[in-house]
Amino acid sequence: MSDTAGTVIFEGTQATSAQPDSVLLPGHDVPLGRYTVVRRLLPLRQRRMVGAWCFVDHFGPVDITGQPGMQVPPHPHTGLQTVTWLAEGEILHTDSLGNSQPIRPGQLNLMSSGAGISHSEQSPPERPPIMHGLQLWVALPEHARHGEPRFDHYADLPQLQIGDATVTVVVGEMGAAASPALVHTPLLGAEIRLDGGGQVSLSLRPEFEHAVLVMDGDTDVDGTQLGSGSLLYLGEGADEVTIEAADASRLFLIGGLPFDEPLVMWWNFVGRTHEEIAQARADWMSEARHSRFGTVHGCVDDPLPAPDLPNVRLKARDRFGQTVA
Repeated sequence: MSDTAGTVIFEGTQATSAQPDSVLLPGHDVPLGRYTVVRRLLPLRQRRMVGAWCFVDHFGPVDITGQPGMQVPPHPHTGLQTVTWLAEGEILHTDSLGNSQPIRPGQLNLMSSGAGISHSEQSPPERPPIMHGLQLWVALPEHARHGEPRFDHYADLPQLQIGDATVTVVVGEMGAAASPALVHTPLLGAEIRLDGGGQVSLSLRPEFEHAVLVMDGDTDVDGTQLGSGSLLYLGEGADEVTIEAADASRLFLIGGLPFDEPLVMWWNFVGRTHEEIAQARADWMSEARHSRFGTVHGCVDDPLPAPDLPNVRLKARDRFGQTVA
């Protein structure tokens, strides 16, 4: 990491930004299920969270004509909310609460795990040829993480026209628009489309930290040139972000109050201690699976087995990645 103001270098990638504490997070490719590869942008060693956003996967755009597409069998979650957002394509969500809900572009699937839930995510047999979207996790705070699981589908979300951009408020509030999505900490998630290129300046809450993910197109974000699949962390205290693009582009803005509860994140579980994670794994791999995580009916695939725990204790880390005793 360079100590030159405005320039940050990670993993051989340099970003020059007008804001000294902006950090470019290039991410890395990770297989998801048997047929899908995603770009993982959070958590990384350099940045673990943005507000309560603790996990960001970007997938596509990819042509799945004649291919299985996304095929993720039943798997469990604890301590988090999953946020699924599509730019193109269709995915079928099926969960242990009995929900079977397709999601299409412009719609939001929001699943809250509480103490335990399981679900599958699959491309249906009849679907558009291109798949492109995001899956994000939101860490649940202590007061919400032991509650009952729930699933919500939002077919209509508020939109704003700001500058040359169409902004869809997916989570939280922006200007006069407020998403109906239920979250448990002050949070923001918004898609920004510059369909013909152009410029937009968006007001931000300075008490939040923010990051901008480029889903498609080449853009300039506060003086930093970004390509598709990049995440630019804007830091805390910013009250505005300016985005410019010569051609059509699509971005996703995330933000929230800094999340100060240390977390243990392993596989599909978010907890606070090694013992919690080990118990969740044991429950998933035993007959306790059905009482804690339920059963995903309507999916013919066998549930995913949990990987082996590492040979060392899992340690809680704060939002800066520092271990906490």
